[in-house]
Amino acid sequence: MANRYRTFSYSIVLLAFLTSISLAGPHDRDKKQIRLGFIGKSTSNPVFIAAQAGAQVAAKELGDKYNIEIIIECKTPASEDAQEQAKAIEQFTRSNIAGYALACSDDEILTPFINKSVDHGIPVVCFDADAPTSKRFAFYGTDNIEFGRMLMKELAQVMSEKGVIAISGGNKHAPNLQLRIEGIKEELKNYPAMKLLPKGEVYHDESPKKAAKTVMATQKSYPQIEGWIFVGGWPLFEEHGITWKPGSVKIVAADGLPKELSYIESGHAQVLIAQNCFLWGYKSVELLINKIINKQVPAKQLNNGMLLRVTSANLDEWSMNWKKWLLKEALNK
Repeated sequence: MANRYRTFSYSIVLLAFLTSISLAGPHDRDKKQIRLGFIGKSTSNPVFIAAQAGAQVAAKELGDKYNIEIIIECKTPASEDAQEQAKAIEQFTRSNIAGYALACSDDEILTPFINKSVDHGIPVVCFDADAPTSKRFAFYGTDNIEFGRMLMKELAQVMSEKGVIAISGGNKHAPNLQLRIEGIKEELKNYPAMKLLPKGEVYHDESPKKAAKTVMATQKSYPQIEGWIFVGGWPLFEEHGITWKPGSVKIVAADGLPKELSYIESGHAQVLIAQNCFLWGYKSVELLINKIINKQVPAKQLNNGMLLRVTSANLDEWSMNWKKWLLKEALNK
């Protein structure tokens, strides 16, 4: 069965290429064109490949609805780098793009660049990771404090509310991840027999190999750790990255991408809290088009995405959702 989940993960990468072919097509000179930008955190992270696919599908559907051609220009860095995102924003601003969607790697660095875009009349939506003090008009993603609380509640349950834990925190400067950690710590107070390892927040580049290597090295140095929360799924994106005996150390992780599902099947991970990453891109494009064409903005700047619990009990159902979203829905629109 593990091969099945690896096949799904490979399909995400293939999807980005196939979607660009199947949805782009030759330009229709009779249609008005609207250029929208898309900036994820990194092309090495599958969640942003899925989000880009969602943006492409929304462009096709909304283009048909309004009889226009919506072109998605992606400038996601190869690896997470706020400075590279800033360069991409500057390029979009200089080219007077109609609007863009951004997953913010560092809000302190990027807020001035976002504000400059808005001052030039370019609407901005943030997804996944917000820049809350910027002039962006909307955010599509989760309530990250609640996300963190949910992760902690799940780990407490699988650890019978006792033991030493650690947190894989990813990029220390990512505002969404820091909010998740804040939520974890707040919820942890409800479990007096559970303790966070001193210096138990482990930060690393958001790449699968480096994340898994960091987690394994930390576990070796501190064998008293009995449970981990991964505020992003990076260590589980690496095949065979987590090698301790299944179930000997509990794992609750964010996201529910195909590569992570084999860890549920093997028993290394007990619970995944999944986000619909496809909708990050889809809803961002929808918000931008509603503002550009219909002059509409959401009543609330925060638009919450759903959080879904994935365990061995609903593993097959969830994996089929990925097949539907990415292979059928995206490629056959």
